[in-house]
Amino acid sequence: MGARPLTVLVDAGPWLPVPPEGYGGIEAVLATLVPELRRLGVRVVLATVGASRLEVDEQVTPLPEPRFAAIAAPYNRVMGVAAAHVDGVLQELRRRDDVDLVHSHLEAWGLVSYADAGVPVLHTLHWDLAKHPELYGRFDGRGRVFVNGVSAAQLAGAPPALRRHSLGHVHLATPLADTAPPAAEPGDHLVVLARLTPAKGQDVAARLAHRTGRRVVLAGPVGPHHDAAALDAALASDPRAREHPDVAWFLDEVAPLLDGDRARWVGSLRGAERDRLVATAAAQLCPLRWEEPGGTGIVESLALGTPVVGYARGCLPELLDEGRTGRLVAPDDEDALAALLAGRAERGLDRAACRAAARHRFTPAVMARGYLDLYREVLARAGHPGRTPLLAVAEPSTG
Repeated sequence: MGARPLTVLVDAGPWLPVPPEGYGGIEAVLATLVPELRRLGVRVVLATVGASRLEVDEQVTPLPEPRFAAIAAPYNRVMGVAAAHVDGVLQELRRRDDVDLVHSHLEAWGLVSYADAGVPVLHTLHWDLAKHPELYGRFDGRGRVFVNGVSAAQLAGAPPALRRHSLGHVHLATPLADTAPPAAEPGDHLVVLARLTPAKGQDVAARLAHRTGRRVVLAGPVGPHHDAAALDAALASDPRAREHPDVAWFLDEVAPLLDGDRARWVGSLRGAERDRLVATAAAQLCPLRWEEPGGTGIVESLALGTPVVGYARGCLPELLDEGRTGRLVAPDDEDALAALLAGRAERGLDRAACRAAARHRFTPAVMARGYLDLYREVLARAGHPGRTPLLAVAEPSTG
């Protein structure tokens, strides 16, 4: 067989369309990565839900509609969703012989489902690797499945069995790094741009607003609900809506602190509205309770020229330049963070340096070239008899 373009099946999972409408972490990453891979000559087959509208070479849709609303349901109600998606992808792989590599982004299932699919696999880890200890602690990819992280800090905490399969990390990227930020003067408000969940610490952010007199805006969904109207409607119509862990936490811990002034929730924002909220913020606030693995919101904030303040957890220290693009305090030291905010310490940070860091480190091109390097490594290690994929880009990554 002669040389031909590399064909990669990118598995986005069954939860949200690509690109997502509003919130969508992994799906937003893929909406950034895939166009750049195609620009570099990779042929992309996207496994996703039927609602996806990203331009690709082919689309595989085991399930027609997104299933994000069910993602936090009890296991016995939701376990078949990922299984049905993976089964559909495996059927597709069995009927064709042109896929050179599977690039999986589906938590847990993607790591084990494609090991015997007949093609090499790169599985990107987007989440906390303290999860799934029974899986990660004994995983064996049998020379066909390899993993990568989205930060060095994330991989440093991986169990040894998983780390042995790692080919390194590729930082997340944002198209905002290639564009000029909105023409707007920074204001005095702080923003938390993330799904509202205990790990992101929005209850801490709201409490800090009242402690310091600062205005804090929370932007993101609560469970599957993208704004207050949707949440109120769900609570009024379905008694089980409160059972969602993020909804229960929000109602108990965050909602009582919201006053519409010092602390307010604006729901999921999109496009220019979201970008303007971040670009005009004095800083993005990140009082994280978990070891943030990738930090999509962080790189978006930097691209918009907005510095970051928060706890030194997970990937934040490696994404930020302390004293120039961010200020971090010890994890869970709420008093230190309150003192930082009350003193307007973020005014000493450099908004131009934030944008420069994004242009240098977090563009789609940098991320795509990083993945091309990993694809080459997977193919070299796993071998692919009878196939000679041709990559359109031969030079090494510059990222």
